[in-house]
Amino acid sequence: MTDIKELFRVIIIKKSSQVFNYYGYKKTTMDDIANAVGKGKSSIYYYFNSKEEIFKAVVEYEADILRIELMNSVNEADQIIDKIRNYVLTRMRVYKKVNNFYKAVTNDMLLHLNFIDETRAKYEMLEINLVEDILEEGFLMNKFVVEDSHLAAIAIVTALRGLELPLFNNIDEHSFEARLDQLLNVLFMGIIKR
Repeated sequence: MTDIKELFRVIIIKKSSQVFNYYGYKKTTMDDIANAVGKGKSSIYYYFNSKEEIFKAVVEYEADILRIELMNSVNEADQIIDKIRNYVLTRMRVYKKVNNFYKAVTNDMLLHLNFIDETRAKYEMLEINLVEDILEEGFLMNKFVVEDSHLAAIAIVTALRGLELPLFNNIDEHSFEARLDQLLNVLFMGIIKR
């Protein structure tokens, strides 16, 4: 019985993700969610107490997608430089798939939701820790010169967050890869002539 209950809960989350993505958090209603799931509102309320609770579940679901894809892409790379490249490439590509999560961590209009700050902080620490691990591994392999891997990881994550829209929004796949390589070159090789 529990498996069926959990399966239906996941269906609600996945369908709600599509609805929130289409209408946005503010305009989405419980009726919209119920219609998308094909059940009455009372069925939805059996699993979730509010629209905010559903949105939180959607954001957590999408954050897990991003986390898993980031970990897999980093772990599948053999070379340390490829780990960084895979991290950045996957991060930029997957953000397009997890639109509700992206909005939750970047849109100040959603700050009134109680869980947003906690979600932002949790995900930011996960990302910083992932980059820090890559930097430390590169340092141990004598591939990176990093005095403070934690500070460097914060700088990289912050830089990427600020560059998401201006550099990677609405461009084709070939341009995406070329821009990514240019970005990585500036981030990791710097602009100083050697």
